[in-house]
Amino acid sequence: MTWNNILLEKEGPVAVLTINRPKVLNALNAETLSEIDAAMDELAADNTVRVLIITGAGEKAFVAGADIAFMSRLTPLEARNFSRLGQKVFSKIENLPKAVIAAVNGFALGGGCELAMACDIRVASEKAKFGQPEVGLGLIAGFGGTQRLTRLVNPGLAKEILFTADVYKAEDAARMGLVNHVLPAEELLSFCKEMASRIAARGPLAVAMTKEAVNNGLEMDLEKALAHEADLFGLVFTTADRREGIDAFLNKRKADFKAE
Repeated sequence: MTWNNILLEKEGPVAVLTINRPKVLNALNAETLSEIDAAMDELAADNTVRVLIITGAGEKAFVAGADIAFMSRLTPLEARNFSRLGQKVFSKIENLPKAVIAAVNGFALGGGCELAMACDIRVASEKAKFGQPEVGLGLIAGFGGTQRLTRLVNPGLAKEILFTADVYKAEDAARMGLVNHVLPAEELLSFCKEMASRIAARGPLAVAMTKEAVNNGLEMDLEKALAHEADLFGLVFTTADRREGIDAFLNKRKADFKAE
């Protein structure tokens, strides 16, 4: 498929999706979101891909936010629909049955921070900056920021970030629990690809079910979440991958998982 605003490259079991609008710091408009949406459908159906890395084109930005010029023309109903589109796309990323790593190479503000939060793991360049600056424009976060940020950091800290519109360095984001690792810019993508390769070597169905257990469990009380975990634990015992993994361990060889 030909894209206008994104690049999608597949390197064996690892795919790299790049938001490719560097002239506007990779800002998100409706067309870009729709392309990401279609890419998620393609990746969900591609059993050869086991891990996805999302990053931004150029050296300045991961995604600097939603496209303000685009939003300036929206009616209230169009704005609501734009918010719903972003939420739908980011939920697809969050629920993709594969691990998703955000390689945050620059500004991750507004919609860019929200995109990173929809990913499973966030790795940042030392040059990265994070924030939800919407209230400084008289807006609110609309792509899930008011909800995912509260789940990633404590509610009081989330409100401070959302209310002040402050921008935070990568090291500060890591201290908050928003970022897993901070690296020199030149090491960012290679680090993410190496991590992706390690994940891709594990049982893909087990990774998918682990992701489902974590994501769904966050919305449940502990008793229900534990029951859900037990159900998935039992389900994974129906897979050929489980048999392969245990046999490989017992016979001291490398497992050859088939996602079956």
